[in-house]
Amino acid sequence: MTQESNLSKFKTEVKSSQCFLELIYAQRPSFLIAATRDKNSKSDIEKMRSELRYEIDKVTAGQHLDLNLEKGRIRDELNNQNQETTNLTNKLDREIHELRAQLEAAKYDVIKYCIGTLASVSAVGFAVIRI
Repeated sequence: MTQESNLSKFKTEVKSSQCFLELIYAQRPSFLIAATRDKNSKSDIEKMRSELRYEIDKVTAGQHLDLNLEKGRIRDELNNQNQETTNLTNKLDREIHELRAQLEAAKYDVIKYCIGTLASVSAVGFAVIRI
């Protein structure tokens, strides 16, 4: 009896392993298809990732170029403004010096005319006293 039970046990194990193998062989094409799809998906993802890196690098390089161009433009504009400021400062200094010179000349003329007037008045006063 034990032999029969062992034999029946063995037969059921063989049948179950055969069923298992049949199941694996039946599903093997779908596993292969899934594995192939997985490999294709991974290669597509890597391709997209490399394209994305390339695009990011391209955009970054473009932004760096734009920033450098903008820096240069701003630097040139600042130099132009500094030059204009220097020119205006020099022009204002010249005009201030001219106005001071005119003021000194006018002051000298006023003093000259005051002295002339005082001399004339004193001459007239001496002439009136002598008469």
